[in-house]
Amino acid sequence: MLKETASQWLAPCLSLPAEEIAAKLELPPKPELGDVAFPCFALAKQLRKAPPVIARELADALNETAEGVRAETAGGYVNLFFDPAVWAGRLLDAVMAESFGSSDAGAGRHVVIDLSSPNIAKPFGIGHLRSTVIGNALANLYRAAGYRVTTVNHLGDWGTQFGKLISAYHRWGDRIRLEAEPIRESLRLYVKFHEEAEKEPQLEDDAREWFRKLETDDAETQTLWRFFVEESLKEFNRVYDRLGVKFDLLLGESFYNDKMGAVVERLSELGLLEESDGAQVVRLEEQQMPPCLILKSDGTTIYPTRDLATAVYRKKVLGADQLLYVVGAEQTLHFQQVFAVLRKMGEDWAADCRHVAFGLMRYEGKKMSTRRGKVVFLDEVLDEAAAKALSVIEAKNPSLPDKEAVAEAIGTGAIVFGDLKNRRLLSVDFHLEEAISFDGETGPYLQYTYARIASLLRKGSYERLTAEGAALDGQHLSTPAAWSLLKTVSLFESSILDAVHENEPSYVARYLLELTKDFNRFYNEGKIITETQDVTYAKLSLAAAVGKVLRQGLLMLGMKAPEQI
Repeated sequence: MLKETASQWLAPCLSLPAEEIAAKLELPPKPELGDVAFPCFALAKQLRKAPPVIARELADALNETAEGVRAETAGGYVNLFFDPAVWAGRLLDAVMAESFGSSDAGAGRHVVIDLSSPNIAKPFGIGHLRSTVIGNALANLYRAAGYRVTTVNHLGDWGTQFGKLISAYHRWGDRIRLEAEPIRESLRLYVKFHEEAEKEPQLEDDAREWFRKLETDDAETQTLWRFFVEESLKEFNRVYDRLGVKFDLLLGESFYNDKMGAVVERLSELGLLEESDGAQVVRLEEQQMPPCLILKSDGTTIYPTRDLATAVYRKKVLGADQLLYVVGAEQTLHFQQVFAVLRKMGEDWAADCRHVAFGLMRYEGKKMSTRRGKVVFLDEVLDEAAAKALSVIEAKNPSLPDKEAVAEAIGTGAIVFGDLKNRRLLSVDFHLEEAISFDGETGPYLQYTYARIASLLRKGSYERLTAEGAALDGQHLSTPAAWSLLKTVSLFESSILDAVHENEPSYVARYLLELTKDFNRFYNEGKIITETQDVTYAKLSLAAAVGKVLRQGLLMLGMKAPEQI
């Protein structure tokens, strides 16, 4: 907000667009260097003047014309110091406006986000958390930036793993056990198959035969497959409800079964298919990639074929301007190949396809593996987190209303934030004890701060004072802690746009941590509720602005903001 104002002041002095100037403005790391800084080095050649001379001329011009600001020079920089007494009220008015936190940056553009996408008949483990919460946060952030968003859960409901599962069921399965605990029994059978297949490789042939039956609409296998899909969705939806995640479309891999033939035909017509050891591939030597497998030697399709059909459907039927795939970094080559094949097909929109990769998640130092049965069930982690949060509440505020729901919000928030505070490409070693703590860089720390602000506003009768027309005097927000907090709270919108530009929700998560730390410094600087109404109202107004932004930010990340903890 201060950068936008500074750019509008500088624009007539430099005969440059304000947007171009805003992109060059910097936020100094120390308050003694000002609130906003403009580097003049890039203008030296154009203006044929030394940067310090340009800086001096700009500072003189601003000191004559700009209101409520002091311009100083430091080498080739113009450092701007905004007067809190003048600007505090303006910043708070802007933050408290209903539209603050949203923009029209993406107006008219439609983004389709592929997220979560667990495999049917397998547990929803903590390993699925990253795609789900990163994708959900991105969907919320893109909506805040003005985009039309369609979220798609690309369920893994097709493939040779079903042949393995059906084969295992016929050999070692029990219908009563399967109906009693569908997911756990399916996992047991899946693990059993892989253990036995290591000793008897011919089991893989049996699995392929069962999958062939499934592909040819064999009644028995179709019935069993539908059972696995329906029971898995019940399990998944329980987890999604707890995470507060909803999808616009639930289109599994099987949805594209009748759409891959057209893609293969098109590749053939374009002369892009070549035979390789009996299989059909698209060569990608020019792109310095291995060939992309389209048809296996037995004539069946494979993942790249399905993802080509998926991309075409999302572009041409859903009308997407941008396609995001929130999928682990181990699939990087796969998506590079798919996008490269789309380009060879003449689909220029492939440039608008993005693989939003993320690093591996370990739980308490352990890597997950479904094949080996090393799965940490996410609902069990959510249960444990909620129980730990409830024990803290019981100890500190046992009379809290609806404490089980609050504990659920804190426990879930701890897990979500424990992921999102990290850069997505980094691998995450998740430790529940650290994530559930109310101290440090955690979700509960943010939620507790929001509840503290809500309590302050109630005790200080902020809503009543506002309704009575209390006036805000910015002089009372001139202390370093208050002014620093004001500047931080005004940066919320830019953190959203930065997150969208880089597909990096951690930018907003880290911003909320910075905001919360700044608020707690302000809170500890002196009493918020004082004997003087003007001082109290000014401080409460700042607290209200922080609370509004903190709540909005938590909701965007997929967390709840309890009013009391």
